[in-house]
Amino acid sequence: MCENLFIIMKANKIKTIAIPFDGSIHSKHAFDMALSLAQKYHSKLILVTCVEKINGSWYGKEFTPTYNQDVKKYKEKILRETSKLEQISKKKNIKTITKIFVSDSIVEQILSFSKSSKVDMIVIGSHGRTGIDKLILGSVVNGVVQRSKIPVLVVQ
Repeated sequence: MCENLFIIMKANKIKTIAIPFDGSIHSKHAFDMALSLAQKYHSKLILVTCVEKINGSWYGKEFTPTYNQDVKKYKEKILRETSKLEQISKKKNIKTITKIFVSDSIVEQILSFSKSSKVDMIVIGSHGRTGIDKLILGSVVNGVVQRSKIPVLVVQ
């Protein structure tokens, strides 16, 4: 099936690939697929992590007192993971960078970043977290696929 993808994609030059990354096994599989594409097309990779902002406040503070600490810890965890992926890419001469955003809408952030950065393709994992978060991330994948103006490859 991958060979068919490569045949179809030959018509277009893929200079920049965005990979929405949440640290899940599915986002790591998406990275692996994007890395293969990047090697074939000599593309640059951008790992994009979005932390959903808590909407609303309580006396001027976030709903949970530990929200800012949780975001900081999550960013640190993601940076540790993405630095390993950047090293893998570097060994294969593929430029890879990481971008982390705190946003009201993960779908909007991925799409607006992709547009402003002139991304040619998005490679996204089919599922992320488990439980109720799986449903939420599923809606992110669906939102990106439905609204993207550029090709989106969903990887299981």
